[in-house]
Amino acid sequence: MTGYFATRYFASLRPLWMAVPLVGSALILCGSDLRAQERATIAIAVKDHRFAPAEIRAPANRPLALEVKNLDATPMEFESVSLRVEKVIAPGAVGTVNIRPLAPGRYEFFDDFHPNTRGALTIQ
Repeated sequence: MTGYFATRYFASLRPLWMAVPLVGSALILCGSDLRAQERATIAIAVKDHRFAPAEIRAPANRPLALEVKNLDATPMEFESVSLRVEKVIAPGAVGTVNIRPLAPGRYEFFDDFHPNTRGALTIQ
């Protein structure tokens, strides 16, 4: 492109190039919000068909990674209706259950294969 049309074409792109720094700044600011939402990690174990500890606590409004270690010789299924999660964990394995940010409250969970195995997550 040369001449008059090239000048008009590149001049029409100028507003787009001016917007790039603004978009970059917005992404940086959003990134700081994402860092504030870092995932909290909590570890629990299942042994003799009991959660240890049976009561766990976590901060409110942050995503959670709940690491469940199955120390039993049989598989277990970590499940919670109120948390809307379920995960089968093989014997001797560790399973990570990702939980969305939660409001303060008490959320119960259980082993679906052994319904008497129960615990609770308290969000503060």
